[in-house]
Amino acid sequence: MLTSICGINWGDEGKGRMVDLLSSDYDIVCRYQGGNNAGHTVINERGRFILNLLPSGILREEVVNILGCGMVVDIKHLSEEMARLTERGIKITPENLKISDRAVITMPYHVKLDCLEEERLADKKFGSTRRGIAPVYSDKYMKKAFRMGELFHKELLKERVKEIVEWKNLTIVGGYKSEPVSVEEVLEYFEKYGEPLKPFITDTGLYLNEAEKAGKKIMFEAQLGALRDIDFGIYPYTSSSSTIAAYAPIGAGVPNLKIEKSIGIMKAYSTCVGEGPFTAEYFGEKAHSLREAGGEYGAATGRPRRVGPFDVVASSYGIRCQGADEIALTKLDVLSGFDELEVCTAYELDGKIIKEFPFPDVLDKCKPVFEKVKGWKQDISKCRKPSDLPKEAFEYVKFIEKLCGAKIAYVSVGAERDEIVKF
Repeated sequence: MLTSICGINWGDEGKGRMVDLLSSDYDIVCRYQGGNNAGHTVINERGRFILNLLPSGILREEVVNILGCGMVVDIKHLSEEMARLTERGIKITPENLKISDRAVITMPYHVKLDCLEEERLADKKFGSTRRGIAPVYSDKYMKKAFRMGELFHKELLKERVKEIVEWKNLTIVGGYKSEPVSVEEVLEYFEKYGEPLKPFITDTGLYLNEAEKAGKKIMFEAQLGALRDIDFGIYPYTSSSSTIAAYAPIGAGVPNLKIEKSIGIMKAYSTCVGEGPFTAEYFGEKAHSLREAGGEYGAATGRPRRVGPFDVVASSYGIRCQGADEIALTKLDVLSGFDELEVCTAYELDGKIIKEFPFPDVLDKCKPVFEKVKGWKQDISKCRKPSDLPKEAFEYVKFIEKLCGAKIAYVSVGAERDEIVKF
């Protein structure tokens, strides 16, 4: 069984929480794109964990975790993330963590360039996390990036470092008028943070192919959501990689394999971190109360998330992009206590009602069309089956399911691992 866990909206939907829950049924969890520019928050019996690069399956000792070739890996951040988990008793060895030799390394100068460009853009900035993601993916496609496997070939690596540093300084010094990068500091960086990771680096494509032949269950874990995808998202306010489930086998290193099941994750309301159009956004007190109720602050950056009601237009589009066979709806419990809830069921564009997600350039002209439904006051965190839910909560789930046209199979009613209702 090859299953993808993917985001339906703008990211931060609760994918880590669902991977942690469902990974008990899988042998392998593989991240296939992105870097440390987003975080997955997982709460279980061992505490609260924020994961940026490591797959959420790392919290289960029996699961093998993979960083695929489609990822960009900040090796300093990865080393520190591994150390933090180890200190908290999480076992990390080359047996349960494998890093693709084809994964690209995010360098300190990528982070520097990211910050320099955001500062240059000023009030026109894209809302980057300043983790170097766009610059490193740019270098990957310019064929001027370093890959994890190069750490095993020091002499060849040394020559490439000289060439790339000279090229990179044309932009850093000549373009941004900033301090140059030196060959020595790059080599020292590889020595300090790359060498300790070498036991974890392997041909993960070969490993995954052999695992699939042996009948192992593989889960592919995405970062961010469909609306942040480089091709299908709200470009240019997107990530620089493909967040789409169909890309999972490619980014994992097994383009010959096919996804058998796609589970889409979406919240019971809408959230968005960073810049870009967000049609159903709340402002003022409505936004504040929802943000505080849901603790909506970025796991990687701590930035307050923009919030709004559930958006049917955006979610239906995300479900289609992800080819989602079923849906996990997260944070339904956050909506407990509201007398009335709004749902964005359509957009108004130039005086016309539309129900299909439009080309990103016109999103700023769109206005949300809301439909109001009854809320509920009860605590639902102890509910474990649909019949336990208040009538209004059950009807809210079914209302969303009908409008989005995809089966909701899981509903989270709390952050703990077992606080889930299966439909």
